[in-house]
Amino acid sequence: MGEPRMGRGFLQVLAVLLAASTMPVSSVSAAPANVSLGFDSRLTSNARKSFQDEVVDVESRLLLGISHSSDTGRCDSDLISQARYERWLDETFDPEVAGYLNFIADCSLGSNVVWRFEDYLDDVLQSSRAAGTPDQESQKNIFRTGPIVTFRLTSVDDLFFSLQYENTEYREPSFTDGNRYTGTVGWNHSFSQSFTAGLSASAERAILDTEEEIDKLTLSIPLTKEWAATRMAGSIGYSLLETSFIDRVQESEGFVGSFSLLRDINPTTSLSIEASSELTDQTSDFDVRFGEVIFDLEETSAVQVSAIQIKLEKRFGAGSSLSGILFANQTDYLDIGNQETGEGVRVEFLQPITRQMNARFEGSYDNRSYTVDETEDQGLRGVAGIDFRLNSQLEFVSQFGFEQRRSDVDNRGYDEAWFLFGLEYNL
Repeated sequence: MGEPRMGRGFLQVLAVLLAASTMPVSSVSAAPANVSLGFDSRLTSNARKSFQDEVVDVESRLLLGISHSSDTGRCDSDLISQARYERWLDETFDPEVAGYLNFIADCSLGSNVVWRFEDYLDDVLQSSRAAGTPDQESQKNIFRTGPIVTFRLTSVDDLFFSLQYENTEYREPSFTDGNRYTGTVGWNHSFSQSFTAGLSASAERAILDTEEEIDKLTLSIPLTKEWAATRMAGSIGYSLLETSFIDRVQESEGFVGSFSLLRDINPTTSLSIEASSELTDQTSDFDVRFGEVIFDLEETSAVQVSAIQIKLEKRFGAGSSLSGILFANQTDYLDIGNQETGEGVRVEFLQPITRQMNARFEGSYDNRSYTVDETEDQGLRGVAGIDFRLNSQLEFVSQFGFEQRRSDVDNRGYDEAWFLFGLEYNL
């Protein structure tokens, strides 16, 4: 049996968890941290997600979660985090120590200077063709920090500057880490109380630990528009990207942009649309912002990636709710000419049974295609579960789920059914 795997990113999770749990309450608006302990156990019919020779095993996890929000005026922050220890009963996989972290803080250094800190850590697949077992996952940690300076030129004109350092690390040393330095200057003009537009220019350099350097220059026009029940924001621009490695230099260019829209259709229904197209590389946070995008971590070339997701949420009486998401994405590996596309749908439904018990249902379908071998994969997943809250501190969870994957390549297909039972105690 191997030793538990532990990455540098997990050590950062522990540091933040400890800091949050001991954080003093300095003002009325700074609430104490919420701390929870949990345990769950999952019986699976196909632990390795194999197309043959299925292995039955039980995965057990110990969980420590901490969340905290602060709005003191000087430093505002939000933290959601969880550390976990995972162990397989029949040792199908080695024990593992890992975690999840989403942290952002803005600290005021004066009337027009804010210093921002961000950290994100989570599991990522090593390839979109991987089935998602522990051996096919890594942990990706993105740390970002830097100042944002804003000057009020007139009552309707703002000038801003920002400098940013970003570090990306994967748990496995075989995958490419990187450092990124970004400088941005921009001008915004308020045409009315509800409409703002401007100009922005940014220069970025990414240095990968393979010694590959990626330089990017972007010019864009950002804008925001608000109506009574709708908010829209976006940008359109042009990027020039240059990758350098030893004596090889390759240039890429193209139009880039982003778009987001939030629409309250009525008091119980809302619609959101998010879309983006960028020239970037695998150490960026694009897969964080669009979770259905999966980078091939064995490719270190620059990529052009585009994604869109449309979400509709509906709330019914007695606390029930329904949400549906449509998504599509495309990833072009520019140096090698490979392309991956994906599209699918995800549906979630919550139905209260009693004041203490909820039923939850989730279903998803996705289709992915690959030009490297001219193949396609289709995935289907369903989960049904019941949450029972015994009191304000203790909650029980039970779930039954299945996953099915079909592929043009036989050994990428599999079937899996599983049952989970767990509990969570809020301290």
